[in-house]
Amino acid sequence: MWLNPEEVLLKNALKLWVTEKSNDFFILQRRRGHGDSGGKFTGLLVGALDTVLDSNARVTPFRILLQVPGSQVSWTIACGAAVEDMNRHWDWLVQNLLHSLSVFENKEDVASFVKGKVKGLIAEEVRGKQAAQEEDPEKFREVLLKFELRFGLPSSEKLVTTYSCCCWKGRVPRHGWLYLSINHMAFYSFLLGKEVKFVIPWVEVTRLEQVSTGLMTDMVRVTTRRRQRDFSMFLSLDEAFGVMGQLADIALRRLLDSGGLELDQVLQQSSNITKRVLEEQALRAYVLALFRLPRAECLQEVALCSVWTPHARCHTAGTLYTTDSYLCFASREEGHCSLLIPLSEVISIEKAESTSLLPNPVIVSVRSKKAFQLIELQDRDSLVDSLMSRLRALQWKHSMFHSKKSLTSSSPYYTFYYDTMYCDGEEIEERALRHTVNTEALMAYYHHSQPDLNNSTATMEQVKERLWDDHFSAYGRGVHMFRTEKIQKLVAMGIPESLRGELWMTFSDSSSELASHPDYYSGLVTESIGHSSLATEEIERDLHRSLPDHPAFQNVTGIAALRRVLTAYAHRNPKIGYCQSMNILASVLLLYTKEEEAFWLLVAVCERMLPDYFNRRVIGAQVDQSVFEELIQERLPELAEHIPDLSPLSSLSLSWFLTLFLSVLPFRSAVCVVDCFFFHGIKAIFQLGLAVLDANAAALCASADDGQALMILTGFLDHVKYDENPSPPAPHPPSSPRGEEECSTTVELHTLITDLIIDSYEKFGDLTVRRLERLRCRHRIQVLQAHEDITKENALRVVTPDVSLSPENLADVYDLFKTEHFINLYWGDGSTTVALQHHDPGQPYVEQYRVDRAQFKSLYVLLVPWLCGLHTDTVAHRTFTLLDQDRDLLITFRKFAGWLDTLYCEELNEKIRLLYRLHIPPALTESEDDSPPLKSPLLSTTRPLHIEMPNGGDQRLSGAVEADVEGPGSGEECGETATSNEPEGVHPVL
Repeated sequence: MWLNPEEVLLKNALKLWVTEKSNDFFILQRRRGHGDSGGKFTGLLVGALDTVLDSNARVTPFRILLQVPGSQVSWTIACGAAVEDMNRHWDWLVQNLLHSLSVFENKEDVASFVKGKVKGLIAEEVRGKQAAQEEDPEKFREVLLKFELRFGLPSSEKLVTTYSCCCWKGRVPRHGWLYLSINHMAFYSFLLGKEVKFVIPWVEVTRLEQVSTGLMTDMVRVTTRRRQRDFSMFLSLDEAFGVMGQLADIALRRLLDSGGLELDQVLQQSSNITKRVLEEQALRAYVLALFRLPRAECLQEVALCSVWTPHARCHTAGTLYTTDSYLCFASREEGHCSLLIPLSEVISIEKAESTSLLPNPVIVSVRSKKAFQLIELQDRDSLVDSLMSRLRALQWKHSMFHSKKSLTSSSPYYTFYYDTMYCDGEEIEERALRHTVNTEALMAYYHHSQPDLNNSTATMEQVKERLWDDHFSAYGRGVHMFRTEKIQKLVAMGIPESLRGELWMTFSDSSSELASHPDYYSGLVTESIGHSSLATEEIERDLHRSLPDHPAFQNVTGIAALRRVLTAYAHRNPKIGYCQSMNILASVLLLYTKEEEAFWLLVAVCERMLPDYFNRRVIGAQVDQSVFEELIQERLPELAEHIPDLSPLSSLSLSWFLTLFLSVLPFRSAVCVVDCFFFHGIKAIFQLGLAVLDANAAALCASADDGQALMILTGFLDHVKYDENPSPPAPHPPSSPRGEEECSTTVELHTLITDLIIDSYEKFGDLTVRRLERLRCRHRIQVLQAHEDITKENALRVVTPDVSLSPENLADVYDLFKTEHFINLYWGDGSTTVALQHHDPGQPYVEQYRVDRAQFKSLYVLLVPWLCGLHTDTVAHRTFTLLDQDRDLLITFRKFAGWLDTLYCEELNEKIRLLYRLHIPPALTESEDDSPPLKSPLLSTTRPLHIEMPNGGDQRLSGAVEADVEGPGSGEECGETATSNEPEGVHPVL
């Protein structure tokens, strides 16, 4: 491998190199100890030194130096691990340069000429290869070469990065290098003559965690189904751990559930994945979660800046994030101050004159006749140009779609007038909704049917309204209001009912979606009328189970509105369709918002705020349950110590997350939780869940069993009230004498929801979105692998009754079959069928993993006891054709296991029957180009099969053979009636 020339002052420093070839200008050297048969101590010591210093020295076994006669300085111009490669480089130098160098008179000209030639060779070699994607292509080329030579993986296995580390075996560390690629992690070490290397596929990793031991403060522990390995690093431990988590998460999502879990378009192509891309994607995921943006948004620019905050009368320092459709600002301390500005609300972005007090200012003007000032922006010009380009495109699109006036206006689209940016309120009112859609919240229709509010409650609502009015005056109103810790306190007190729908739309930015999609909902309602599907059947079944005690859903008006919202969403997103708990959520949304607004709020919850929650396997909710368990162990260690198995609690807390506490709290209390959810996202549910457990920690620790613990939590949540209620509390469910005393305080005293929410912010408010996203990434690995274990158990349970293979052997065969399936996904050329390129966990267990003809041949050579020399490929081809009865060119695990069982466990007659079937159609095809020993002359369709008996007689078996032409993988193996594949009246014989 050619190298960018580097100076070497001592050509044989410390006698570490041995010269193999030399001439007047070049020297080919071998590293001392490499290739020595005696295993001398000096060579072993040099090898160990090379491994430790691998990051700072090029210590491949061979190198070529450029030397100038009479100079003490040499230059390294090539290195390699194989002597054949170095001899090729040496021959090129001798044939192409040596003669030309002899004519140079100036020594400096010789060095410059050779360096230029070598750099040209490097440029040609780098072009088009993955090394060109890295920040330091030359250094990465060296690492990539070592990776390919040491592990022998295909060149399409893209290396992402590498780290110097120690792999621990008990208390003994072994220094080496950790290589992280798109599908595998690999470790290599060479110390004192002993080489250690291993490769772990990401798809086999079941857990990644940072642990502390007595020897090292922090280590990365990688757990697979077979063993665990610990790695320690002096530098970049957190970075390495993050990259490992990302690669494992991406690999599992791509390989195990490519359809159910949405993966960013950039990450779907493994050739695009680099360390820089991973860093960008991690930041993008954080920004989308922090501001709860649509998942299709791409992060464009990130810039440090300060924003003028009128309420504080100062500039607040933070970071500006720009996406396709949003400007987002977050203060340095998460949650202190944030700002969200949709580009659809922006009128102009202008650069102001820079001064010493206001360096590089930018003014962003919005429709509400407000302007935001940003200062201290680095690279301001390019940032503003990029934003203006996207703003012009967005405004032109909106003006063409929304306003007929803008099409006939004499003003060009890039001059920004208010009247060309949006329609008049009367026009929106006129065409927004069809007559079948409710234009008011259901609470407005059925408010009179509720009991009159007492004076204290009405007064409290008025106080809240005044507080919010004051807040709007100071912090702004609408989606681009400043979101600070003060608004958090107002939300914790409960949003007044008159403002609840508006603020839900504001916090979730559903108002922007509604404004940019006029008539979209009414169109969906019209399109979905008359359509019947599994989703609509489930919706009809659950309509009357949605808040059945509320008067709004005890008549056709509320039920019809709920049906339209759920059916329209199922029509919009058939991938999700309808899932249980969506009906409860949609019911609450309809009470406080207009029908179309409720639809867009449901879109925000299902697609942005609770990603992957509402799919067939509820992966997102399970991931958050796993995260919740870790947070319990971290934040409530005493409770975790008394209840080591938290799975019973998870069975209860799952409903907290799926329904946002709506199914477990009294209605008015639960709506306050929804307030917090729309403001803080899923973080609010985590905090409240921890606060509930913390409030009942003493009673839970004293509980006798899991059933009593669940009763304690259920009773507590039943008594969480919205306000002081003079009526006596409802009786608590009976409990055992042991837990009665501990639970008495919970039964006798009510807990106010506002106190519980405030307590959750005070005790657990330091939980950040960044921390939650990192935990989600790690725990998604565990959840997906748990689903894989269930799939394997069920597949083996289905196949085991049909075969005689031992359970251990059958499990090993399943793992091998699955690995062969993944190999195509690792390094396939894209020419395989769609069924192999995408894993669908919705298929039956035994059909989730399948292999094609090429993969089957690989397994055949590995496992079959019938190796036929030159004819092995032919027999494998015929076997595949025989097993592929449905002619989809794929073999399921069930058919594969049945065939293998015949080879190893069946009687001799069954094996002979299988061999016989390989010589007749459908295994034998007319187009098959076989060698003469396997051609059809050995077959006869007119003569019966003659077998000479030991007593000299003969036996005709034509009928017997005809009756038993079915073999492994046939209908009989699947519990069906066996039938012959041969034409009626034809009895082929040998």
